[in-house]
Amino acid sequence: MINLFFDNALLADGWAQNVEIEVDERGVIAKVTSDAEPPGGACDGAIAIAGLSNLHSHAFQRAMAGLGERMGSANDDFWSWRETMYKFVQKIGPDDLEAIAAELYVEMLESGFTSVGEFHYLHHQPDGAPYNDPAEMSVRLIAAAQDTGIGLTLLPVLYAQGDFTGAPLDDRQARFDHSPDAFARLIERCRHLAALTPGMVVGVAPHSLRAVPPEFLPLAIAAAHGGPIHIHIAEQQREVDACIESYGARPVDWLFNHCDVGDQWCLVHATHMTPGETRRLAKSGAVAGICPITEANLGDGVFNGTDYFAAGGRWGVGSDSHIRIDAAEELRSFEYSQRLRDLKRVRLAAPGASNGRCLFDQAAAGGARALGRQSGALAEGMDCDIVSFHGDHPLLIGKSGDEWLDSWIFAGDKNCVADVWARGRHVVWEGRHISRDVARRAFGSVMKRLADA
Repeated sequence: MINLFFDNALLADGWAQNVEIEVDERGVIAKVTSDAEPPGGACDGAIAIAGLSNLHSHAFQRAMAGLGERMGSANDDFWSWRETMYKFVQKIGPDDLEAIAAELYVEMLESGFTSVGEFHYLHHQPDGAPYNDPAEMSVRLIAAAQDTGIGLTLLPVLYAQGDFTGAPLDDRQARFDHSPDAFARLIERCRHLAALTPGMVVGVAPHSLRAVPPEFLPLAIAAAHGGPIHIHIAEQQREVDACIESYGARPVDWLFNHCDVGDQWCLVHATHMTPGETRRLAKSGAVAGICPITEANLGDGVFNGTDYFAAGGRWGVGSDSHIRIDAAEELRSFEYSQRLRDLKRVRLAAPGASNGRCLFDQAAAGGARALGRQSGALAEGMDCDIVSFHGDHPLLIGKSGDEWLDSWIFAGDKNCVADVWARGRHVVWEGRHISRDVARRAFGSVMKRLADA
């Protein structure tokens, strides 16, 4: 049992002072006491909040950040970016992935993310042949998560066709391919690994309606065993048009018409929805996985957050292609996308409420639910995932309560973060991850090799 003490902390029922948090040997909060007697020594932080969940990650893409910024044609879009990704992905081996993921997870923890959902489809060797261990690449993600301390929800991806017409995968997609039986074996292996890895959660991720034949979808859902189910949906207008042409319905409507979508689901992007689809998703209890920085970078479009928020929909954020890693920036980018579209301010908050507080509360709760984790709040029974801010940061001095969140999200960045605990493990000290230097050296070596490959 360890005890942590904070001058101020955001608890489930609001801000409190002189907060003592007792943590058990599993890294779970055993007791929270406000107005506690300050300890004799120095306290553990000035301002504490729960850590956020990064609900959508393709770890290997951190290594290609910045490499897709040349215009291929006047119609440069997501689909041309995907060609760049396909070429890059052929270079990455197991050692590379582990080093890339470790650097990524260090950056996430330093920015205020304490758990991550790995939407993992890089399964096989470049020619499509399985590794001796079919979960080899999953093992490397697990190792990176364990080394850095981030909470991992592993979401192995089922990817089985090239498009809505049922076209076979081409050579560039061979590393992703699985039959239903092979996918079931992969999930079983990952569950075995999770049983040996404290704090790890396993779900499933049918990649998208375009990549999973309709007859395979129930098999993937059954493999979740009640755990998280994530799917890319309606990210691009071209995808929506192709779904209508082949299936006679828009992607979100088709999914709801054929699957029992509920609170174990996370629909990632859902960028292009009608008002009816927006209400349908909001009422289902599923989480909308918003990736604002990536969606802007790829030119996906703007999620209809205002109507979805008004309908009571759940949502969380992810950094997806990892063009930038900053928890505050993801939240700020989501809110600003709504302002730019509507030509108004404060779009994702209740009247009179703090915009930063509303964004934080929604993202913390929605992200934790999407990843199947007991986190997102500083309360008894929750994982001890804590982010503390520098009390003397220029943007935070002279402020209090929700003003700290407003300032962090709308005026600050990861430099506001002082210390981070993930499942009770103190992994970030004074803004630096304990493994930052080791992870950065390994990542640098991989980047040099990839540049020469």
